[in-house]
This record gives sequence, C-alpha cells and structure tokens, in this order.
Amino acid sequence: MDLEAVEGRIVRCRRCPRLVAWREEAAADPPRRYRGERYWARPVPGFGDPRARLVIVGLAPAAHGANRTGRMFTGDRSGDWLYAALNRAGLASQPTSISADDGLELSGVFVTAVNRCAPPANRPTPAERDNCLPYLAEELALLDAARSILALGAFGWDGAMRALAALGHEVPRPRPRFGHEAVAHVGPYRLVGCFHPSQQNTFTGKLTEAMLDSAIGLALAGSALGASPRRRRP
Repeated sequence: MDLEAVEGRIVRCRRCPRLVAWREEAAADPPRRYRGERYWARPVPGFGDPRARLVIVGLAPAAHGANRTGRMFTGDRSGDWLYAALNRAGLASQPTSISADDGLELSGVFVTAVNRCAPPANRPTPAERDNCLPYLAEELALLDAARSILALGAFGWDGAMRALAALGHEVPRPRPRFGHEAVAHVGPYRLVGCFHPSQQNTFTGKLTEAMLDSAIGLALAGSALGASPRRRRP
C-alpha cells in the first residue's frame, strides 16, 4: 500500500453517518460568501511531502475550509496561520493556502488530521475518532522518513498517541499530558504539542505567531534526531 492508495480509501469513506450528513449539509447550505462554489464534501486526505520528516496532526477539516476545498487546512483562518508559519520555516512554497490548485507545495512536512470529515461543533465522538484512526496510522506507517510529530491541540495529541500505539509503539505511563511545547517520546517519534491555530486561540492571543513558530522549530529539531524509525504496518 502507498499514500495514494490510502488517499483513495479515505475519500470514499462513509463509516460515520452523522459526519457524512453534516459534511453534505454544510455543502448544500453554505454561507453567503461561498454560495456558488462547488464543495469537496468528502473525507479529506493528508497533504504534503511523502519523504517528510515532520508530520503535523490536526483535529479535523473545517466545514467551510477543507470540507469546501478538499485540502487540509486550506480555505480558512487556521490554515492562514499554519501555512504562513510553515512558509516562514522554509517548509511551504508560499504563505497562503486558498484552494487545492493554488500551487502550494510542501517540503519536509506532511499535514494531516485525526478525523477526515468536518464534525458538528468541531467535536467528533469517540466512535467517530476511532473509525478514522486507522487512516492516520496507515499514513504514519508509510511516512517512513518521519522523526517528529507536531500535534495541534489536545485532540491531535491524543489521536497521534493512539495511532502510534496502534502501530505497536509503547506510549509512556503515565500518559503524557498535552500542553503548548510539551514533548513526549513514543517509540522512535518525538511528539510536540502546540495550541491549535483556531480563531478562538489566535484572536485571544492564546497562540501568537511567535509561539507557533517556536513550536514548529522545536518539532523540526526533533525531526533531525536519530535514524529512520522502524515500524510495523497496520
């Protein structure tokens, strides 16, 4: 199996009836500013460099962001912050991510999420999380140059650890707690926490550009450590 095969399975997924209904409802009745646009309205696969040493794990697509554009963190304010920071770090070819055909290219980084469909109120249920986790585990298994994971928010932190555990890597006990720039080691991976670049966090100053840049730098430092990790396939 390769990343294209995993992508094909992701975009055809209909495991979660509530999320299927929500993503399609969002597309059928969009905000005025997106009226007339054709929505992706399917699960969203990961995006980036297959030889990435850094993997970024978010929560899920936004109803009118990636659910609209079909690319992770594309077409919303969270993506504006994330890709601008990746551009500053030399990992993205441009600081904006507007549409899936805008020419953006990533180098050394792969962007994905725990859940692949937009959930109501940005809150997947535990069952919906578990339905999606195998896709994240498969991506991590195939990204065999990856050394480091940047988890955006507590949901991304928890989901990344669950996916690594599914790949046979031992999660430390007691279970590491999420925090901004918290660091945990799971198998050959260095997991770094970062507050999610949601509008709630960026508008209130809970996450600043300097904080996001610092967390990415910390994760990049981890991506240069050690030999290529070995893992079993899911």
